[in-house]
Amino acid sequence: MKLNIKKFNGNYKVVSRKSSPLTVNLSVFFFLFSFLSFAQVTSSIDTTKIRIGEQITYQVKVEADTTDLVVFPEGQTFMPLEMIESYKIDSTKNNSKFQLIKKYALTQFDSGAYIIPKQKIVIGTKTYFTDSLRVEVQTIPVDTTKQKLFDIKPMITVEKASSKWWLYVLLGLLILGLVAFILYWFIWRKKPLTEEEEIALLPPYDRAKMALKKLDESDYLQKEELKDYYSELTFIIRKYLDEKVYDRALESTTDELIDRLSMLRDANQIELSNDDIKNIETILKRADLVKFAKSAPDIELAKLDRNTIDIEIDQVKEALPEPTEEEKLLDEQYRDEQERKAKRKKIWLTVAASVLILIATFVGFGVKYGFKYVVDTIVGEESKELLEGEWVRSDYGVPPIMISTPVVLERINIEIPEELKDKIENTSFRFLSDEAGIDIQVSTTKFNYTDEEKEQALSEEGKTRELLAASEKYIQKLEADGATNITVKREQFITPNAAEGFKTYGTMMLSNDGDDTPANYNIILFKAENVRQQIILQWRGGNTYTNEMMERVLKSIELKKLEEE
Repeated sequence: MKLNIKKFNGNYKVVSRKSSPLTVNLSVFFFLFSFLSFAQVTSSIDTTKIRIGEQITYQVKVEADTTDLVVFPEGQTFMPLEMIESYKIDSTKNNSKFQLIKKYALTQFDSGAYIIPKQKIVIGTKTYFTDSLRVEVQTIPVDTTKQKLFDIKPMITVEKASSKWWLYVLLGLLILGLVAFILYWFIWRKKPLTEEEEIALLPPYDRAKMALKKLDESDYLQKEELKDYYSELTFIIRKYLDEKVYDRALESTTDELIDRLSMLRDANQIELSNDDIKNIETILKRADLVKFAKSAPDIELAKLDRNTIDIEIDQVKEALPEPTEEEKLLDEQYRDEQERKAKRKKIWLTVAASVLILIATFVGFGVKYGFKYVVDTIVGEESKELLEGEWVRSDYGVPPIMISTPVVLERINIEIPEELKDKIENTSFRFLSDEAGIDIQVSTTKFNYTDEEKEQALSEEGKTRELLAASEKYIQKLEADGATNITVKREQFITPNAAEGFKTYGTMMLSNDGDDTPANYNIILFKAENVRQQIILQWRGGNTYTNEMMERVLKSIELKKLEEE
């Protein structure tokens, strides 16, 4: 009975079959067919041993029909060796066949044994792979009799590179300072008063006196503009009376105003004499004749009327009763209330302006970077902070697994059954964040095989069977932990430095306090000699940041051999 690995609907399964003559013949047929197909592509190198920095010429020879399109590898596909030059294709024709020769110059600057990985060649619609080739890079011998030797330098302390958090803090403080300055300048600052505003703050009496002085400084009388002169003069006395005696003095006619003053005098509310009221009446009526009847009094009479108005303003002030303590208190309360209203107005303006600035800032950054990204930045979304933080690239286990992660993985202890402790050695590392919803595990398992087990385990069939069994065991563990609706996909996994592994991945539903949460998983397995290396990634689905994180982790996986250390 022989075991055969087959793929059904994206899954690898182990099936058994018996050998038969027909099966053997078919196997020989397919072997020969594949051999003939593979003979179209050959690869070679001009040397298998070089010194550090020397070049190897890697040659790919292809025989193809004249109608076939041939695509050769380009770029750094020869890692761990570095391609330094790609030469032009040399072509020759032989009957209906083309022979194409493509050469590459490769090098390596570290000593050790390296494997040039298989190269992919596309001919028409078919894909072919070259053989992998082994190259030794040797160090340059040093003649210690001629070269001076020096002591090993002591270790020095290197300061950790400072992050740029202070720059963001400084930028934030500058923005807050700018906003505070704008609010202070336009809302809270005591603005310098204009001349009109300063006059408006004076008491009515002082305002009336100042208005008379400004009238004296005008040139109405020099230009004999008596209409404008009397208009200003009567406005001064009417404005004063409107504010201190009768609040309709400005819109009242002359007769209405005089009648009102007489009534107030008769009611003992103002101590004005008949002469005072008569003087005010005379000037007001003369002003009416000037404004409406085009009367033209003498300039000296106009000056006399101005002086009379000045005297009558003084008389009205003296005639007004002194305010009571209650009136003074009400007036003070009124001023306090006005100040509180002004302060409340400034506070509301400040709040409204701050809200508008915040909304405008949020919308601006949202349009540029996306609203979800801005919200996650404000609330401090854990997975976003891990993705954008300073990542760590490190080696784990022996042989080393090199991987980049948001934080350093911590060593964990895996309980090994007592009966397996002599057969298995395990080192494991892990980072688990429930808040971000990610789980990263890296482990290396070393098997102490017997001679019989070793022969079977190290065969290609044995390796494949072991990797399949390991992935199935993990899926069973997921089911035991309560995962449901698990989808399983399998495919080959190749690291950037051409290490070949086996990847099992898919989706599932995790039970969380009665709610089902979608999640993803990846199991990457490698087998070499008596060591199995394993990387397990598990994360919540539907989160852009965790998806990007795991994609970055996957792309960073590399295997290092001990001689590469």
